[in-house]
Amino acid sequence: MTTPFASASLYVGDLANDVTEANLFDIFNQVGAVASIRVCRDAITRRSLGYAYVNFHSAADAERALDQINNQPIKGRPCRIMWSQRDPALRRSGRGNIFIKNLDKSIDHKALADTFAQFGQIISCKIELDRNNESKGYGYIQFATQDSAEKAIQRVNNMLLVGKKVFVGPFVPRKERIAQKNVKEFTNVYVKDLNTSVDEEQLQTIFGQFGQIKSAVIMKDEEGKSKGFAFINYDTAEGAGKCVDEMNGKDIDGKTVYVGRAQKKAEREAELKQKFEAMRQEQMMKFQGVNLYVKNLDDDVDDDKLRGIFDPFGTITSCRVMRDGKLNSKGFGFVCYTSPEEATKAVTEMNGKIIGSKPLYVALAQRKDVRRAQLEAQFASRPKIIAPGAPYGAMPANSAPMFYPPGAQPGFVYGGMVAPRGGRFTPGFAPPGNYVMVGGRGGQMKGGRGGMNVVRGRGGMKPQHVPQMQAPTPEAQTPSLPVKLTPQILATFPPEEQKSVLGERIYPLILKSQPALAGKITGMILDSLTSEEILALIENTESLGDKVTEALKVLQEHETN
Repeated sequence: MTTPFASASLYVGDLANDVTEANLFDIFNQVGAVASIRVCRDAITRRSLGYAYVNFHSAADAERALDQINNQPIKGRPCRIMWSQRDPALRRSGRGNIFIKNLDKSIDHKALADTFAQFGQIISCKIELDRNNESKGYGYIQFATQDSAEKAIQRVNNMLLVGKKVFVGPFVPRKERIAQKNVKEFTNVYVKDLNTSVDEEQLQTIFGQFGQIKSAVIMKDEEGKSKGFAFINYDTAEGAGKCVDEMNGKDIDGKTVYVGRAQKKAEREAELKQKFEAMRQEQMMKFQGVNLYVKNLDDDVDDDKLRGIFDPFGTITSCRVMRDGKLNSKGFGFVCYTSPEEATKAVTEMNGKIIGSKPLYVALAQRKDVRRAQLEAQFASRPKIIAPGAPYGAMPANSAPMFYPPGAQPGFVYGGMVAPRGGRFTPGFAPPGNYVMVGGRGGQMKGGRGGMNVVRGRGGMKPQHVPQMQAPTPEAQTPSLPVKLTPQILATFPPEEQKSVLGERIYPLILKSQPALAGKITGMILDSLTSEEILALIENTESLGDKVTEALKVLQEHETN
């Protein structure tokens, strides 16, 4: 099998409600080293939603788990494993999906996958089961390519499988199936662009030729004048269908009218939204690789100045600085070139270059959902459980990022050990100050400047006296930073300290709007952005606000899941 995504993350579905992270760890860790496991749960009831994500340290281990464990029973229910796909656009595309029905109930997940594997790589295969884990007679297969799906439909549709003729066709989402059904069975017709001189009697005469009309109403304003549109309700769907086929685009009293199926407001909005999204996707594909996102602009940079800055790198088709309702610059804009080569050259030359008083951030423009998916992937891929056998009191090696500013690190007790807040407990390390822990049968641990020792005792583990940590000596304190932090000043710090320096600058800015989550959001930003990008955020509070909002959404969705 070829890995379809450069990832070591697996989606595990069709799980029983009582399957836990520990159950999954016992199974998947036999194949390879597991980095993290998360069973997705309802935000309110905390009941399992029936699926989980398993992250391995290597893609090879993930691929082996997919081969060996897929379709194997977990607590009596066959699981369904596929590569985790975090790009919502690809998930919703429906590419490579087929639907199979009229299956013999003896055909299980594996048998169905083996039957269709000859047509191409299968990403996911599922037989729909009832409460007794018996087949409902239909299932779904997702191929890696649309070509494989079309081959399977052509070769297997109306063929016999275990003595039953099966139907194989493209998978159609439930909403679309309902919409198609409504299209075939409608009786209510919408007519617009009517001449205001047309009355309801004329409407009955013109449209009555296609079938029995139950009602025909022209919509009118408060003064009783026609608004130019009407609704006609036929006795049968056949009459309504004929009316639309014959009358749409015809001339009535000198005006070309539109005649179509009457839709509910929600349906019309959904259709318009779908058309708009299709147009937007088409636009994004058109500008993919040639459209640049430029931020951290000085307030006096307008469209012409921005064009002048980026003009040396190629032919610019459009250039715009984004502005608010008062026409003030938002500090960012977009520059579009005619070729990807020109755009790449501009990114290479201009990213991090100081224009005016600020270093620019320049990158290829991305859709908002792609940016959020990347941030979600980074956040969700962090381990949430501690592997069995880890030292007592140890914290996960890659827990969710958290930033603690200097001077805000009081001591706390974690799992029978004392550590500075925000830090990790390191075996053999004793922080300054007097720390006393009372152990049960394991004894009592005492810490001071010199280290830790254990004294036997009885009872459970409990802290006795944990005084405040001693303040660091003046020579050990972090030197105060200059008022303005520039790339040149940041470069004077060792690479391993630069993110801490940036954190000290960005944390107070986030604290103003998000006091409860400032540490976590700061950690996420430090973890997901480059130093140049963070410097740009420090200089542009509006861009920082956008990034904070983005991080909040990720945290909320993570909490919901």
